[in-house]
Amino acid sequence: MTDHPRRTGAPSGTEPGASADAPVREDEYTVPVPGGDLAVTRWGDGPGTPVLAVHGITANGHAFARVAAELSRLGGPPLLAPDLRGRGRSGRLAGPRGLAAHADDLVAVLDDRGVGATVLVGHSMGAFVACLAAVRHPERVAGVVLVDGGHGLPLAPGTDIDAVLGPAMARLRRTFASPDHYREFWRRHPAFAGRWNTWTDRYVLRDLVGEPPAMRSACDEAAVRADGGQVLADPETLGALARLRRPARLLWAARGLMDESPGLYTRERLAGLPGHVATVELPDDNHYSPLFSPTAALVAAHVDGIVRETADAR
Repeated sequence: MTDHPRRTGAPSGTEPGASADAPVREDEYTVPVPGGDLAVTRWGDGPGTPVLAVHGITANGHAFARVAAELSRLGGPPLLAPDLRGRGRSGRLAGPRGLAAHADDLVAVLDDRGVGATVLVGHSMGAFVACLAAVRHPERVAGVVLVDGGHGLPLAPGTDIDAVLGPAMARLRRTFASPDHYREFWRRHPAFAGRWNTWTDRYVLRDLVGEPPAMRSACDEAAVRADGGQVLADPETLGALARLRRPARLLWAARGLMDESPGLYTRERLAGLPGHVATVELPDDNHYSPLFSPTAALVAAHVDGIVRETADAR
């Protein structure tokens, strides 16, 4: 077990009137995986088996900081969130690439902490990884909470990740003069306009590497493209939710990546889901916002609910 804390006991971010405004213990460490070391953040000191959070395709583990704080407020377990290979502080981690590699890395994180089976919570691409991990490693996954992801949708032939993610992909090839310039890039994004807070700010700045005036995203574009191709077209990835044999909840946002309506999912698009997958609409959120807005409390409540539901199975 490796443990190299970089930050301990620091608040994970607050905003006026937020319910999760108490300091939450935060520790960072690394876990050896094929190709190097995976950066992981642990939040909370609550009782029980830590839950494991899996972020989106160009995100990092700090996307879950507010969910972790809300989970702690509920008296729930700690939350572990790796920066997936090719992102955040795992940005320079070499291959292997692909969603199966991420699923194997999650098992390495659990092994490092001595965790047998636990609940996974995944957002966007991370929801697909969570489903794939549950299918490939069923003995390690007790249940899943999926946030606006995990269920594949029919796409026109030839659709690529640039067409789906738009500005999120374009920024991987840009440089930024300073942290303030990067912050302003994101503040202008339609999904974050009018929704900015300290949780968002810390998450965004964690993605920034290099020195002024040529700072850039930590995301490895080749890794993003490899993962995106599988989310869009890989049969194993797209079929994982249907093969899942664990309790699952899918929380879907009414608005999309650019705050457009409708979002990725609608009631009609989710009509064919297996019966064991409960669905919950997030009517006031877009694809990004559930992890940073007050909706994070609802996400945490569903995670805590799955933890309690599956406790006997572990």
